[in-house]
Amino acid sequence: MEIVSYDDGSVKCAANSLYSTAKEIDMASYKLTVNKQERSIDADPDTPLLWVLRDHLDLAGTKYGCGIGQCGACTIHVDGVARRSCLLPVQHVSGEITTIEGLSEKGDHPVQQAWREHDVPQCGYCQAGQMMTAASLLKKNPNPSDTEIRKAMHGNICRCGTYLRINKAVKTASKL
Repeated sequence: MEIVSYDDGSVKCAANSLYSTAKEIDMASYKLTVNKQERSIDADPDTPLLWVLRDHLDLAGTKYGCGIGQCGACTIHVDGVARRSCLLPVQHVSGEITTIEGLSEKGDHPVQQAWREHDVPQCGYCQAGQMMTAASLLKKNPNPSDTEIRKAMHGNICRCGTYLRINKAVKTASKL
């Protein structure tokens, strides 16, 4: 992939397709507030926020799971609300973005503490999305019932099946 800057200030990205033909993609500049820092990037307007975070900003905590918003591995917060970053084109992003790296500076957010206490992760791949979903739930509902926890966490898939520990950790986090 080659990025070309033109005299008029525009930027284009020339990418080779499977058929070895070049395709020009219009690039745009964006200023994003990510983890309380203003960041500037140039990206195709349709680039999902997931790839902006991972490839442009080197924030690899947010994971790619399915690409269709069904697994929850890519969950981040926009203005405190859990969103699937794989479905959110950068051109439609406004507000404060928080990733797992920005949930707390020292890893001491109540959800992170509870995850450690209950030894939740096995492979760990889904955990960032699980924790971001749990943190969003607890911000809206600081004392959820078991049913409310299950309902809120329902869209996050854990291939290792640690759902019981996840639910216990969310309950514990609500008490911290």
